[in-house]
Amino acid sequence: MAKTGIRFKDSVAAYDRLTAEVKAGRYAPVYLLMGEESYFIDTLCDLLARTVLDESQRAFCQITVYGRDTEPGQVINLCRQMPMGGPRQVVIVREAQQMRSIEKLSLYTQKPSPTTVLIICHKEKSVDKRSALYKGAVAHGAVLESVRPRDYEITSWLTEFVRHKGLTIDSKALSMLTDHLGTDIAKIENELTKLLVSLPEGTQRITDADIEANIGISKDFNNFELCKALLTRNMERSLLIADHFARNPKEYPLLLTVMALFGQFRQLFQLNYLQWQARHRGIAFPPDGELMRILRVNNPFAIAELKQAAPLWPNKKVFAILGLLREYDAKSKGLNAGGTTDGELLRELLLKILML
Repeated sequence: MAKTGIRFKDSVAAYDRLTAEVKAGRYAPVYLLMGEESYFIDTLCDLLARTVLDESQRAFCQITVYGRDTEPGQVINLCRQMPMGGPRQVVIVREAQQMRSIEKLSLYTQKPSPTTVLIICHKEKSVDKRSALYKGAVAHGAVLESVRPRDYEITSWLTEFVRHKGLTIDSKALSMLTDHLGTDIAKIENELTKLLVSLPEGTQRITDADIEANIGISKDFNNFELCKALLTRNMERSLLIADHFARNPKEYPLLLTVMALFGQFRQLFQLNYLQWQARHRGIAFPPDGELMRILRVNNPFAIAELKQAAPLWPNKKVFAILGLLREYDAKSKGLNAGGTTDGELLRELLLKILML
């Protein structure tokens, strides 16, 4: 993401803008949908495929080809044809990243036909922005660069996604989903869609019980509960959860747990530093609303819990813990683990943290 200069929130904003334009019937002659996050590419392409033409026109005026089986010249010829039985035609190029000499499509994107909507789905990576293909799409069409979210960016997107469905989601339920599914937006959207169908009519709030009942993630044994137990130095509860993780290693991979713990102790480190600045430098301690933005927390209750636990975790200890988490992050990937299981590694890590 650093190379492109595009952040996840930029991709979301561009996707929302283009979606609104399509729903309003404003179509560009060329859509270059590119990048490593396939969810936005697939969803926008599917929306265009359902929207530009009505059902009776699609049989004659909508063509889908695949990059591996198609040459740029063939696509250009299809786009230059006059539509049959309608004002426009749609040409969809799926898996365009597999097309040989795709740069030759620039011969079309620099001067697209007004009666054709060309949709180029280029996944896995972005088209070179110095290329004539990209420049032509920018000048005469619309470009969506879709980047993957970082772990701390997924929660705000998910909260907004649920809000658009007319519901809210509890912070614990949110954490359960993201811990279990990671940052795979397509998986999260699929699971949420199934969940929304299963919820009783009139439901306005998604809780941890809803997640457990409909998605099968335990509300008592998850990374959210482990972080909470560790935050309060509850050794018995922490080790009980770790034991559950050890018995279900596929559901609770060590890497995701380490990432969750790292996020929490990073927040503690920042909070402690802000408090130190307020005491020693006279810099005003931020109000909770500002703290939520700084610490990337979407819930005021989480801020209250961090503040309450901060005295238990001075930054001298937190700094050492962050070092331990980096060490066990490497071990979770098989480096210097010595054949130790994830469950054993997690128990060892928790004991080291709690003994500090």
